[in-house]
Amino acid sequence: MSEMEYHPPYLDLYCSGELGDRARRLEQMLSSCTICPLDCRVNRLENEIARCYSGKKAIVSSYCAHFGEEPALVGTNGVGNIFFGNCNLRCVYCQNYEISQRYKEERKNEVSTLRLAEMMIELQDEKKCHAIGFVSPTHFAPQMVSALEVACSMGLHIPIIYNTNAYDSVEVLKLLDGIVDIYLPDIKYSEEQAGYDYSGVKDYVYHSRNALKEMYRQMGSELLYGEDGLVKRGLVIRHLVLPNEMAGSDGTLKMIASELSPNITLSVMSQYYPTNRVTETNAERSDRILLINRRIREREYEKVLELLDELGFENGWAQEFESQDYYKPDFTNRLEPFTK
Repeated sequence: MSEMEYHPPYLDLYCSGELGDRARRLEQMLSSCTICPLDCRVNRLENEIARCYSGKKAIVSSYCAHFGEEPALVGTNGVGNIFFGNCNLRCVYCQNYEISQRYKEERKNEVSTLRLAEMMIELQDEKKCHAIGFVSPTHFAPQMVSALEVACSMGLHIPIIYNTNAYDSVEVLKLLDGIVDIYLPDIKYSEEQAGYDYSGVKDYVYHSRNALKEMYRQMGSELLYGEDGLVKRGLVIRHLVLPNEMAGSDGTLKMIASELSPNITLSVMSQYYPTNRVTETNAERSDRILLINRRIREREYEKVLELLDELGFENGWAQEFESQDYYKPDFTNRLEPFTK
């Protein structure tokens, strides 16, 4: 099928009124916020601030046609990425820390539901992007769906990508069934201690694996491609390799192969470089932080690639080792409208 022939299921949900019903149900969860596994229980509808430092309105730090995603998503015109500000994790090495962990600065980037919908339409109609990619959407899932409903009334018709850190609520993911076309989770660790030391949560592995299982239930292991060679629907699991095996790549890949399927599409990344709090100089840094204060070594990455073969994974992408020199996000230009 061609891109124009692909009919995202969210359009049927919109026509039936179900999309609006889901948006209202998600919004109500903000009244005692249980949108992510942190379960802050604050009333974000009254603009009480949760641990993600977010209240009622979505925060959008940047939006653009983005060419740094997987080849089968990018195509000729890129993914229309909408970068949400703030985050429900506190990753010490976050490559997007400028927008995920500078909370006071990001509050000025709050946007209305209508404006968020307009961004989607601009990316589709002005930039001709092949899909809309919501980056770090977990804490703004209700606002995302509410804006999607408005965007449908304005003519949105391209796939929706949910680009997440995988620390997601299964209840929320079930409400996103049929709304999200492509799940793009980044599974970070296979040991809970690493989740606490590097991302500030004690139960990352438990919740991220449950989230993956729910995404897999919805999508299965097969990707739907269009005649243009681009993915229209499915699950792609990302994994970033960390120095000194701190990501627990062995445990993560074995879990995916045994509990989900070796036919799942993977995207293994070598782009790690020390940034954010990893590079700070202070006496309070733990030995665990020091273990990731360098780039990965080529042999560390090769061992992960060898494991892919051993476990029978055949679908997906692996970055070239040298990619760690390329993928450095730049958020210098914020929220400037496209010029026609």
